[in-house]
Amino acid sequence: MAELRSKLSALGYDHVVTILNSGNVIFSANSEDIEKIEATIASHLEESYGFPVPTIVRKAEFLKKLITTDPFKDIKVTKDIRLYISFGKGHLQTDLTLPWKSDDGAYQILQVSEHTIMSVLDLAVSKTTKAMDMLEKFYGKHITTRNWNTIKRVDQKL
Repeated sequence: MAELRSKLSALGYDHVVTILNSGNVIFSANSEDIEKIEATIASHLEESYGFPVPTIVRKAEFLKKLITTDPFKDIKVTKDIRLYISFGKGHLQTDLTLPWKSDDGAYQILQVSEHTIMSVLDLAVSKTTKAMDMLEKFYGKHITTRNWNTIKRVDQKL
């Protein structure tokens, strides 16, 4: 993570902080052009590491609003429940009727808002569900998923 911080600092971003070992990075940028920031970071990381590094950027205000609205406030959380936020590039579109549940009921997509998917996995129902495969099937491969607890940790650092 120290190397990742260094690489983003070298690009001119300020206040670079990494969260856990998850690839989540908080930084300040002079530009408001998220697509340009994503492209710049992805290109630099690919040049540095020799392979593509998918890069998705969100503004702090967006994450703060997500935390405030808490899309999971009506979900009863147990030791088997996993809450996920998936971020995509561009607007995410599908023909699914939401909320949607997998046939076994283990995985559900609660809502999709622009470029964000809110979903829940119940490990008590199925420990082998292929939730991320389903997301890719419905929304394509240009998404990245984080546990809600990780999103809350990021929010604490903003």
